[in-house]
Amino acid sequence: MEQVALTREHERQLIQRVRKSDKAALRELIDQHKDRLFAFIWRMVRDHHEAEDICQDAFLKAFASLDTFSCDFRFSTWLFTIGYRVCLNRLRRRKSAPSATDNLVLPATSEADATSRLESEDAAMLRGAVWSAVDRLSPPQRAVVLLFYKSAMGCQEISEILQLPSATVKSHLHRARTKLREFLEPIAGQEFENNRNQRQEAV
Repeated sequence: MEQVALTREHERQLIQRVRKSDKAALRELIDQHKDRLFAFIWRMVRDHHEAEDICQDAFLKAFASLDTFSCDFRFSTWLFTIGYRVCLNRLRRRKSAPSATDNLVLPATSEADATSRLESEDAAMLRGAVWSAVDRLSPPQRAVVLLFYKSAMGCQEISEILQLPSATVKSHLHRARTKLREFLEPIAGQEFENNRNQRQEAV
């Protein structure tokens, strides 16, 4: 069942209860954030077991230092910041992320008209190409794209999570879009041409 979003007041109450070792409040706070955090982490590292490990590490670090957290901010922003830091440390050690893909779709790019004409198998191949392209971005650019498009966060919240100026976040987003277009245009163009030829042959 999908979690109902926490109000700021309820979140503050949960944090206060967790600080008093309330296990039920701890579980509720984890349940509210674990799915979104895991989705973000997994798309950064592309490994299920490592993503689970990073999420657990992020929660442990967050709750270990909960006394330093200010309720003037959102807990989710703070948690994502910790998770992102752990991700970067893992990626630096690994030096490169695998290029596994899933079937999730990024918002439409300039190739939308072309991809909409493709059959399901062709569309699935393009979705795979999209995620392969995302994997080729630098970790900061990849994080900005995922937080902006998949987690529906604004540039201000992303800047707080990544601890970057808002202008830098916007720059990363702009450069990531440019790179994705460069990566995808040849693929999308070839797929559209193949599809058009198949349709002409069928007539």
